[in-house]
Amino acid sequence: MKKITDAGNLKGKYVLIRSSLNIPLEGNKIRNTFRLERALPTLRYLHEAGARTIILSHLGRKPEASLSPVFTELEKYLPVHWGGVVTGEEFMARKNLLADGEMLMAENLRQDVRETENDTQFVEYLASLGELYVNDAFAAAHREHASTFGLAKKLPAYAGLTMEEEVTELSKAFAPEHPSLFLLGGAKFETKMPLVEKYLDVYDQVFIAGALMNDVFKARGYEVGQSLVSDISLQGAPLLDNPKLIIPIDVIVDGPDGKMVKSPNQVLPEEKIMDVGPMTVAMLVTYIEKAKTILWNGPFGAYELGFSESTQTTARHVAKADAFSVIGGGDTVAAIEKLELNDQFGFVSIAGGAMLAFLEHGSTSVIDTLNED
Repeated sequence: MKKITDAGNLKGKYVLIRSSLNIPLEGNKIRNTFRLERALPTLRYLHEAGARTIILSHLGRKPEASLSPVFTELEKYLPVHWGGVVTGEEFMARKNLLADGEMLMAENLRQDVRETENDTQFVEYLASLGELYVNDAFAAAHREHASTFGLAKKLPAYAGLTMEEEVTELSKAFAPEHPSLFLLGGAKFETKMPLVEKYLDVYDQVFIAGALMNDVFKARGYEVGQSLVSDISLQGAPLLDNPKLIIPIDVIVDGPDGKMVKSPNQVLPEEKIMDVGPMTVAMLVTYIEKAKTILWNGPFGAYELGFSESTQTTARHVAKADAFSVIGGGDTVAAIEKLELNDQFGFVSIAGGAMLAFLEHGSTSVIDTLNED
């Protein structure tokens, strides 16, 4: 990839950077600063190079969400000013006042529907604000939006330091040292089937948890009750008989009689599978202790509803393992952040969906825009 460190003299130049500042908030308070910390190296590089930097990002799924709390945190580290809505007169006036090394942060781009539509006019307007473009937002590298894809087609485009690191480190997962173990949680088997099939060929064991395991149980004729399942059926899928596929041997259910641990074949129609059980985690530990490579994306249970024990216990064991470990997925990263284990893994990705897209395809259309001509 073309890297920002190869762009030459940046002093006085207007540089547009797409950062990953989609940071979890509780009200107006930042829940964790992981993505912000990962955004800092490239921003510091631009600051020290004397660039006049315009920071673009998005926040959350709701268009009304504001990046203002993130700005408040960011200005503790760098000389950054708040610009507000990127198309506003105030933003343009503030941009024209930027001195070398200063930065201007725009409001959540997704407040404008043209961002996600990769609208031509919106791209043209954004491109008019700068002389070159830096993409440091690996977490959004699977989205062809105006600020991730369109801009790279209009301006000289470079990869930021974090983007380059993500691609380099995740690429190591393509040729794992054996024994190798892939842990996959989350939902939507319809989108993850090709990924599972690919890694059953590459890795020695692939463990399926989260809502994905419910699809396997259902295909094997087990009752899954009120559990979340995908829109497709796995019945007859060859992967079900693959000896490398590992599925949970016990689960935690919630129902009229409360929460309890059961075998997968004991789930009742009125119950909902919420997490994997302690015997499953104990079984996983035997694989974790032997592994030389561990790849992990997605929590094992309904993490957002408080079913976090299996994910956190597994994280502790992976952190202690001798293996090269690569971890990603929002809730997975939240778990290790909570346990303060970040520095005990080989690599922790800022991405969830983008990590999975990269692991499946080896690149994305957004990353391809940054490759050398």
